[in-house]
Amino acid sequence: MRSEPGPAAPAQAASGILLILLANLGFAGMDAVSKTLTMEYSVAQILWVRFAFFAGFATMFAWRRARADGGEGLIGQFRTTRPVFQIARALLLVAEIGCFVLAFRYMQLAETHSIGAVFPLVITALSAVWLGERVGIRRWTAVAIGFVGMLVILRPGLAVFETVALLPLAGAIMFAVYQVMTKILSRTDSSETILLYTGWVGFAALSLFGPFDWQWPDARGWALLVLAGLLGAIGHATVIKALEAAPASVLQPFNYTLLVWATGIGFVVFGDLPDRWTVVGAAIIVASGIYVWWRERVRAGSG
Repeated sequence: MRSEPGPAAPAQAASGILLILLANLGFAGMDAVSKTLTMEYSVAQILWVRFAFFAGFATMFAWRRARADGGEGLIGQFRTTRPVFQIARALLLVAEIGCFVLAFRYMQLAETHSIGAVFPLVITALSAVWLGERVGIRRWTAVAIGFVGMLVILRPGLAVFETVALLPLAGAIMFAVYQVMTKILSRTDSSETILLYTGWVGFAALSLFGPFDWQWPDARGWALLVLAGLLGAIGHATVIKALEAAPASVLQPFNYTLLVWATGIGFVVFGDLPDRWTVVGAAIIVASGIYVWWRERVRAGSG
């Protein structure tokens, strides 16, 4: 029997929404810093430093959990029944972030995130194929319309089409697969275990490339690299706190504010504004994504 939310539920939901808004602001700021860094440093170097912070954040998070639980300590938090799946998921995240960071070198933040906003729609399609979840005709229609919005942005076959725009599209698809893999792993592994594998496998993989494509940063470069790492770590920590305060189903539509933050920061920092077709396409994608979310809430409420 489903329990009714207590009196504190609305306040907790509001707190979760505020936290997810702040997290997306942090991620948009991190992307702006990454775009600046790509003009002087390699993607491998940028990601290597970022994942060093990620691994440190994951270790701190798992260490706190290990202290609270006792038992096997920090090493025990690495225990998993699916190590190969964990490693594959972490490597996929490295590739996904690499696609987006490389895209920032050539594209506006708003354009990149407009294309990347299709990932919830890809998740819906993958959930039907991979997880066996039932997706009705209305949600399939919304997914199809969302991809039409993506085509409005990309405009394939026209002179304005740029091959580099396929980078955020590839990144969005990989991020959707990553999210589905996370959902599968969450059935058997704790969030601490998942974070540890994500941070340390990514850092280890990038250690094969980062040191060999290293350009020693000046003071400004170090400041930006550290800032990007801190914003990423703080963003992930804030997302975790948001999910502790409110269910993911409540927070999902507010993830689209990342596109709003990215557009605003892109204009303030780089003087970039998306063209009208990017705005139209992004509006179609966001509307489709919110409709899919709404239909999932309706189905969950009637189930």
